[in-house]
Amino acid sequence: AMHEGHVVSAQELTEFLQPFFAQNSRNLVLFLQDRLSIDDFTYFSESYGNKNLFQNEILQSSPSSLVLPAVDCKATKYLLNFLQESGDWTLTNVTNLNVSQLEVNASNPNLLVVQLQPLASGLKEVSTLEAIAENDKIIGRVTMDLQERGIHFSVIYTAVRPSRISRRTDVVAELRRHLMAAEEEDSLSYPPLNVTTGNYTCILFYASNFSLKASSSVLIDLTNATFVTQNVDISASECSDSNTTLSLKYTKPVNGINSLEIRFLMTNKFYEGSARKWSTLDSVEIVQDGGKLAKFSVSAISAPAEYSFHCQLVGTSNLYPARLVPFNDEAKNWDVFISELQV
Repeated sequence: AMHEGHVVSAQELTEFLQPFFAQNSRNLVLFLQDRLSIDDFTYFSESYGNKNLFQNEILQSSPSSLVLPAVDCKATKYLLNFLQESGDWTLTNVTNLNVSQLEVNASNPNLLVVQLQPLASGLKEVSTLEAIAENDKIIGRVTMDLQERGIHFSVIYTAVRPSRISRRTDVVAELRRHLMAAEEEDSLSYPPLNVTTGNYTCILFYASNFSLKASSSVLIDLTNATFVTQNVDISASECSDSNTTLSLKYTKPVNGINSLEIRFLMTNKFYEGSARKWSTLDSVEIVQDGGKLAKFSVSAISAPAEYSFHCQLVGTSNLYPARLVPFNDEAKNWDVFISELQV
């Protein structure tokens, strides 16, 4: 039994798996996805109006099973090394996902590592559904093939990192204490955007994807311009102890738009209830070609002043955990997509 909010450490994970090795099990299949969270099994289910993507019933048919709702990212990175060291396995990496060519010598202990296809970004909700459905079929094909051959096996289904981050403050305090670079060294290819006042760092802003869509048709991907080439003017950004504005100005980001400014308006206040200061992103503004102002109010983006805020998906979609809600009519002409926001 796991108490709510507990995150399984690498040490605890090895202890959970010890009974499996004590049985001297001969074959282990590790299905590895890029992102997965326990909530995905609900979110991508029939209860949310989707087709049931998870057709396999291995968990129900298995004589013993274990579900760990939250596992430390470092533990899953360590898992493959631990498995290889824990037995004299014949290691097979299955990457082309052609099950018919899968060769398993049942007389030797086998460790099969199946790299499932990555899930799409937050821009493509439908593609994410398709990827999960396809991965479920792959799991079904591999396990059915082993069963038909009469090979006994155990299965682990996990991921390199979570697809969803809890917004509950008692859980998130630990998650917020380090830059995402520490957690995702493999995928992080650029540092956060740094806004300074003199020698003092005022704002750090990071996203793995930062895109807008104008009038439901023109996609404007600002990720490279903001973080890689830094072809962005941040000189209008303002910092103070109580109010801070991150101003991002782009020149000709796409054909047909000469200038684009995006402003993130933040406040820093002391709250007596928690006896501490909290920084809050209150609104986001978009100005195209110096014309009309599109304004969005913001839900659920705040953090203790000493820490950063991080959310997997932020934007105008109803499906996102942190939403930008159109505040005026002009804002209804824009869609905003931000993945892995940290500010």
